Amino acid sequence: MNSAFAVLALVAALGVCASAQAAGDPAAGKEKAAPCAGCHGPDGNSGVPNFPKLAGQHESYLLKQLKEFKSGVRKNQIMSGQVAGLSEQDMADLAAFYAEQSVQHGKADPDLVDEGQKLYRGGNPASNVSACSACHGPTGAGNPAAKFPVLAGQHAEYTVAQLKAFREAGHVDKATFEPETAPGRGNDPGRMMQNIAVTMSDDEIEAVASYVQGLR
Repeated sequence: MNSAFAVLALVAALGVCASAQAAGDPAAGKEKAAPCAGCHGPDGNSGVPNFPKLAGQHESYLLKQLKEFKSGVRKNQIMSGQVAGLSEQDMADLAAFYAEQSVQHGKADPDLVDEGQKLYRGGNPASNVSACSACHGPTGAGNPAAKFPVLAGQHAEYTVAQLKAFREAGHVDKATFEPETAPGRGNDPGRMMQNIAVTMSDDEIEAVASYVQGLR
């Protein structure tokens, strides 16, 4: 766990050193977002729990994900098709638009909130599960410089799917791991989320995802 935090600190410190990129135009992004509304809602508040809410997400994180869907580093058949024709400017504009929207928060399952809060704030030292708040903050606001996403208000179903995808990729041996070919979710700098997710049980994943859904 200590080595994982060391990597996190390094990524956070270097996050501001990203290469120059096109400045996003939210107004242009609104026009370009029309095809996205079917899955993510007109303002980025998806009404379908397995499609993520984009509203209020960090612009830097959204842009990174769009680029990685396009390059194939992050795998998703639907999104790969959607981004195939997007330019760098298009992706920057979309990211800027969604970042300006306000997320609609959900509610945590009362039966899971205590366990979810414990894991989110303090992890599980017995099984080496790191506290989510160490990177995503006490309120789930994330860290835009390090491209750690906002978690607060995200659909629990989507968060569960992502944690399980990170866990699947995390089981691939270091010697053979390639982000583009790994099962699950391979776009994970330093394999940070993979290394955390492999220590989590299904019950822990469900609990923390539910807690995040109600976090604000």
